[in-house]
Amino acid sequence: MPAIELSKAPQPSKTNPAQIRNFCIIAHIDHGKSTLADRMLGITEVVELRNMRAQYLDRMDIERERGITIKSQAVRLPWRSGIDGQEYILNMIDTPGHVDFTYEVSRSLAACEGAVLLVDCAQGIEAQTLANLYLAMENNLTIIPVLNKIDLPAAQPEKFAEELAKLIGCQPEDVLRVSGKTGEGVVELLDQIVKQIPAPVGDPDAPARALIFDSVYDTYRGVVTYVRVVDGHLSTRDQIQMFSTGVRHEMLEVGVISPEPVVSKGLGVGEVGYVITGVKDVRQSRVGDTITTYHNPTTVALSGYKDPKPMVFSGLFPLDGADYPILREALDKLQLNDAALVFEPESSAALGFGFRCGFLGLLHMEIVRERLEREAGLSLISTAPSVVYRVVRDDAKEMIVTNPSEFPDGKIAQVFEPIVRATVLAPSEFIGTIMELCQERRGTLLGMDYLSEDRVEIRYTLPLAEIVFDFFDQLKSRTKGYASLDYEPVGEAEGDLVKVDIMLQGEKVDAFSQIVHKDKAYAYGVMMTSKLRELIPRQQFEVPIQAAIGSRIIARESIRAIRKDVLAKCYGGDISRKRKLLEKQKEGKKRMKMVGRVEVPQEAFIAALTTDTDGDKSKEKK
Repeated sequence: MPAIELSKAPQPSKTNPAQIRNFCIIAHIDHGKSTLADRMLGITEVVELRNMRAQYLDRMDIERERGITIKSQAVRLPWRSGIDGQEYILNMIDTPGHVDFTYEVSRSLAACEGAVLLVDCAQGIEAQTLANLYLAMENNLTIIPVLNKIDLPAAQPEKFAEELAKLIGCQPEDVLRVSGKTGEGVVELLDQIVKQIPAPVGDPDAPARALIFDSVYDTYRGVVTYVRVVDGHLSTRDQIQMFSTGVRHEMLEVGVISPEPVVSKGLGVGEVGYVITGVKDVRQSRVGDTITTYHNPTTVALSGYKDPKPMVFSGLFPLDGADYPILREALDKLQLNDAALVFEPESSAALGFGFRCGFLGLLHMEIVRERLEREAGLSLISTAPSVVYRVVRDDAKEMIVTNPSEFPDGKIAQVFEPIVRATVLAPSEFIGTIMELCQERRGTLLGMDYLSEDRVEIRYTLPLAEIVFDFFDQLKSRTKGYASLDYEPVGEAEGDLVKVDIMLQGEKVDAFSQIVHKDKAYAYGVMMTSKLRELIPRQQFEVPIQAAIGSRIIARESIRAIRKDVLAKCYGGDISRKRKLLEKQKEGKKRMKMVGRVEVPQEAFIAALTTDTDGDKSKEKK
């Protein structure tokens, strides 16, 4: 969302709800949502041609560098319909397409009455297309099917129009064809949005109710809250209160985003805009909360959103221990902007003080870490990602384990791990290789459907721990980049899981511990011990590096000692003299080994913990 600045643009008057249309654009990643949004901004002339740039609504550097949308962005567009000639206000929300940011999409859908379902004319329906379509259907939204990129040489509009029509239940000729790049068909799409999507419904005389669908923190003005008004009216200088906390604020400014902030006198039924109260506490504007007026409060809150459930956990530690308070403050501010992030303090004997953070997926984790480093100027170490396990001990006590160091050492009766339902869409020629990969990752086949002669949808249940590392990379490489993946949690299942500890000179290093399947424990132990042997500098004494399950050693490597040549001064002579010197050195080494500690340098921690996770840079192309 843009930083809020006072705008000198004309103030919008109170709008009739019948003239408003609220819609969002949903699609699989890289199907052209942001390009289509750019074209709409240009056609409605809310952005001057000299200020226009590609991905206009993607405000973050990371979004622009990677070419992906991370944050939903709302914008108000004026439009004169070509059908009835009347003036309308279109509130558009551009959404992310990656599976890790589904929560952003669900929040956008709750603020709309309709959705434009975009499908790439060259790639066709993909996994996240289906996932976002089902989300829109759950919210009872009007869906407008659209084929994008019809200007591409490889475009197959007739073929994919039939697929899309079969999926939604309409006729192929009802599927609109547009090109976000050239602007072809976009005017007709805007007219169809006005014609097909219903106007917002609400009572203008009822007590005010507005849904918070996003918030950002502005350094100078405090928390900026983005709202969709459902009932009543919000005006400047109103006394408002948050329904969940009952905290009261005075509204200092209210306005709309078009696409830069424009101050207005108020927001009525169906309108989308922002409010500023001057509050600096980031916890007082929770996404999904209901805003109402203090003097005439509502008694019924809006339904809000389901709380997102973290899927992947990882520790974030500052390289410099003195940066811990800065990291806490940065996480607080980021959580306001990203409601799916959860964190709690954690300490590690090896890495010091930090936070255990919960993420929706690996890309989400990577983006959060990168945003913290850029926005707060921090240098961070992230531990290997892990998922949440439920452990039942022999004495029937249950434990929830989010960190391998919490895994109990005693006798364990059962370990339950999270299971996801994965949907893979790919050309039918790759069925064999996809099934082979899923079998390797302990998957169970649920079913298979042909969407057309040459495209197949394969459904599997898989342990989440098996897909958070390199599953997607493997899937892409085995299918020449054609497969797409979507997954959703479906519960938990018992697994044969063990904790592998890494020991340096007999002492456990908690940062390197990992919970893995019994069949893969040996491979993990060998990989970590050999990697650490290369990374840890040699000492004056021999250092054993061991991987162990409980008290059983499963892998071992040794870092050879740095030896001083004590025989250098012996030029011949009796062998007993040489042996005496070697025995003396041996005793010294033994004493040194008893009192010496192996210091693992930070560089070794960073290399050992991040080499596996940094291989996921390509995941945003999901």
